[in-house]
Amino acid sequence: MRISGKTHGVRARHGAALSVAGLLAAPALVLGTGTSAQAASCTASKGPYQKQVEKYLKRPVDGRQSTADCKAIRTFQASKGITPAAGYAGPVTWRTMKTITAQKAAGKNPNKARARKCPTNKGRIACVDLTRQLSWIQDGAKLRFGPVPVRTGRDGAETRTGATRIYWRNIDHWSTLYDVRMPYAQFFDGGQAFHSVTKSMYDNPGSAGCVNMRPADAKSYWNLLRNGDDVFVYGRKPGT
Repeated sequence: MRISGKTHGVRARHGAALSVAGLLAAPALVLGTGTSAQAASCTASKGPYQKQVEKYLKRPVDGRQSTADCKAIRTFQASKGITPAAGYAGPVTWRTMKTITAQKAAGKNPNKARARKCPTNKGRIACVDLTRQLSWIQDGAKLRFGPVPVRTGRDGAETRTGATRIYWRNIDHWSTLYDVRMPYAQFFDGGQAFHSVTKSMYDNPGSAGCVNMRPADAKSYWNLLRNGDDVFVYGRKPGT
């Protein structure tokens, strides 16, 4: 299901669906001795990022797919909402691992050592770094909340970059475009808004333009931000 925002009289962004054809390159299946569907879904195929994924997961780095490798990759994929979770070391899995590594490196100083930074001369501002899929709230140079992982627009429906402001808020918004709830919605650019979802922040291909957040993070944004507060979106989401 695609997630985005739409208010009456506000233009909505229609994103093209991202094709996932070729993602698994028809990997062979390893049929386990058990009867569970999980045992039957593990691929024996080596992915193009096999060594990188093995290293990330602290597996023996030999570039060859093993049953243990597949299980470790599938566990990671399932925990991050990556589908299909078949244990294939493909581009989405490796890209997600790199994004998580960059998010961890941001620590509590997300503006440090960035070529382009969120402005520190605006007072209270919500920052969104598409490259690292991170968002935070700062007041001048002081971090107020975050950084937290977010899920932004997919290819063809990218979250727009630039400086805007929150102009409309609805704590229990219903999207008439997508027929879904958008709790803690705070609109800042046309139909694009911060709002809560129950999906993983790494669930691909992404939103239809909104900045999706975990429920607790979206609630904190709701409590900290007000109409008129600045929003700054920069960077480029991996895979777009």
